Amino acid sequence: MVTPVVDAIHLAKATRLPMQAKDVVEVEAGRGIVGDRYHGTRHRHVTVQSRETLDEAAVVFGSEVPSHLTRRNITIDHGVVPRDPGSRIRIGDVLLEAVRVAAPCKLLDDTIGAGAQGALRRRAGTVFRVLEGGTIRVGDPVELSSPEPRRE
Repeated sequence: MVTPVVDAIHLAKATRLPMQAKDVVEVEAGRGIVGDRYHGTRHRHVTVQSRETLDEAAVVFGSEVPSHLTRRNITIDHGVVPRDPGSRIRIGDVLLEAVRVAAPCKLLDDTIGAGAQGALRRRAGTVFRVLEGGTIRVGDPVELSSPEPRRE
């Protein structure tokens, strides 16, 4: 089985601003992606989705679902992103813990097209908190189930 990798990274400096593509981001434990609108919030540090799941949504929607328009931070190339609270994944050297399913918002019908919100229901990724910070780069490997945090 081929290990999933980071396909795309996006962030926005404020809630309604367009998402900007990045090749590399710094991620702080307990805070999130430096420069992102959710940096420093309580639990919504990083959102992760799968290109494979977006392709499934595209079949339902009837058109492509561009990863940057979903407003998620990290898109992996394939695999199922864990949704159960407490599940852990590792992206590069960053350890994330699932908080909840990322529900698609009504804004998606405006940015992607009518029906996008419905097509993305249960396919919109997961909200994570950051347990161990570091750097995430496009192309980094992704462990979709990760053990306990490393003790130093």
